[in-house]
Amino acid sequence: MAEQTLPAQHQDHQPGSETEMHPKPVYISNDYKAAGKLKGKVAIITGADSGIGRAVAVHYAKEGANIVLLYLNEHDDAELTRQEIERCGVEVLMYAGDAAGAEFCSKVVTETLAKWGRVDVLVNNAAEQHPQERLEDISEAQWEKTFRTNIFAMFQLTKAVLPHLQSGAAIINTTSITAYKGNPTLIDYSSTKGAITAFTRSLAVNLAPRSIRVNGVAPGPIWTPLIPSTFSAEKVAEFGAETPFGRPGQPSEVAPAYVYLACSDSSYVSGQIIHINGGSVVNG
Repeated sequence: MAEQTLPAQHQDHQPGSETEMHPKPVYISNDYKAAGKLKGKVAIITGADSGIGRAVAVHYAKEGANIVLLYLNEHDDAELTRQEIERCGVEVLMYAGDAAGAEFCSKVVTETLAKWGRVDVLVNNAAEQHPQERLEDISEAQWEKTFRTNIFAMFQLTKAVLPHLQSGAAIINTTSITAYKGNPTLIDYSSTKGAITAFTRSLAVNLAPRSIRVNGVAPGPIWTPLIPSTFSAEKVAEFGAETPFGRPGQPSEVAPAYVYLACSDSSYVSGQIIHINGGSVVNG
């Protein structure tokens, strides 16, 4: 397995910009073969301007889904994602805002229904992280903000979407390897990811009688804008080297799992987490 060495780099703003990264992340591989698995479906995706969210949005578009692209404030990245989606011959709605806000979520769902009359897939993906060496260094404000972005937003958007999901619909939540292994400098982030895993499992059981599936993906180190905007240049240069594969993953290596969990191929799968982490074995 070829190793990938990243050049040292850092961004002073979150959630980070894909346009400033070098090398650029790969969000879809040349050998990906779409098969119309989501033709005519409507998918809402948070954090879809870049990184894993962009990769999921483009893969879904290639599979025939219309996309509702939610992001915070990286307008240039979001515009590039919109262009890639439209090249696939499908339509896209774009919304910039905080998915932890109930009014924002209500507006997104209302306007999605007005345009297409349905929602089939919800991907709760947006997240932030702020490393601290000690628990004592995490302020109450940081703790609350991380939980608000990473798990409160999932609650708000899922609650807004849920009354409109029909039998066969899918909810997919992005958790993390940190929920299973922990991380010494990402205590608040890892805690939210543990909450997301529990939220996924509990909601899956709750919605099983309605034939709505709920699953998650737990990425390991993936090369996204969150990385250079989180860590020092020196740490970025070592990012992913600790995995058995000896390199970070690309968003294009994660997104096909979201396709699987969104389409009928996974019709008997719910409450599960798919681990995409370069070979690290963690408890499921």
